[in-house]
Amino acid sequence: MAALLDDALRDVIDRLDVGVFVLNRDLEVLFWNNSMAANSGKPVSEVVGQKLPELFPELPERWLRKKVDSVFILNNRSFTAWEQRPYLFRFQHNRPVTGGVEHMYQNCTFNPCRGDGDEVEVVAVTLQDVTDLAMAHRALAITNDRLEQSSRVDGLTGLFNRSYWEQCLVGESKRSKRSGSEFALIMFDLDHFKAINDHYGHLAGDEVLRAVGQRLQQLIRETDVVGRYGGEEFSVIAPDCDVDGACGLAERIRTEIEALSVVHEGLPIHVTTSLGVALYAAEVESHEALIGHADEALYRTKHEGRNSYRVYRSG
Repeated sequence: MAALLDDALRDVIDRLDVGVFVLNRDLEVLFWNNSMAANSGKPVSEVVGQKLPELFPELPERWLRKKVDSVFILNNRSFTAWEQRPYLFRFQHNRPVTGGVEHMYQNCTFNPCRGDGDEVEVVAVTLQDVTDLAMAHRALAITNDRLEQSSRVDGLTGLFNRSYWEQCLVGESKRSKRSGSEFALIMFDLDHFKAINDHYGHLAGDEVLRAVGQRLQQLIRETDVVGRYGGEEFSVIAPDCDVDGACGLAERIRTEIEALSVVHEGLPIHVTTSLGVALYAAEVESHEALIGHADEALYRTKHEGRNSYRVYRSG
């Protein structure tokens, strides 16, 4: 009767849509169900009696031995989720839509199989295909990343939007206050931009704004934060930057924008910019006050001829 039950149990396990195999202490395979055979391409006759790491050299042997040994020693089951280790065996999955997933994701459970003396004699490992779950998590993560990106990026220029840029300015102000380091704020806008919209149309104006955004991203350092402040106005936060560095950056922005030629419907459009530079100092009360200083310097630039920059001077 016991042998009949054993045969029936083996038949049930063989029909499961879950990989099941049994190992002894030496990682020798004692059982290999049909699911494991189908996914690995290795039939039972080639696997049973062989050591698993020799059959699959790509397996993480050291990790696998530690997992199996822990079950023998602790006499308790062990579980590994796909988030911790995406797979034990690099099996192909059978999904028609891959979503960028190249292999089967797996949850692995290591179960102790005890003998008459309640000691662990072998370890039964179940391999569950959780690719659908992993793909759903991956798609959700991509969607969340895109939503986060869209919440902080200006859709037209690809630069940070005002809200996120201002968060960065608040953070940089706090960092600078703690460390005593300098940073510069450069505010600037495009000269006579309304005339471009009026003469060439708003689509042309959008092309100019896009081109300026792309050029600004190429000009700044990795540590700088550039954003569209609103309309045709832009801003750059330049950490660890003294007045000479800030003036150098302002002049590069001015000359590069002046050199831009945006072609719209076969017509070249040129634009210039006016800039205001302000340096953070301990006496600056808030990030709003610093913006006010940069705006004041920008106003002076416009009042004194445009296509240039001015530095805020207190008093």
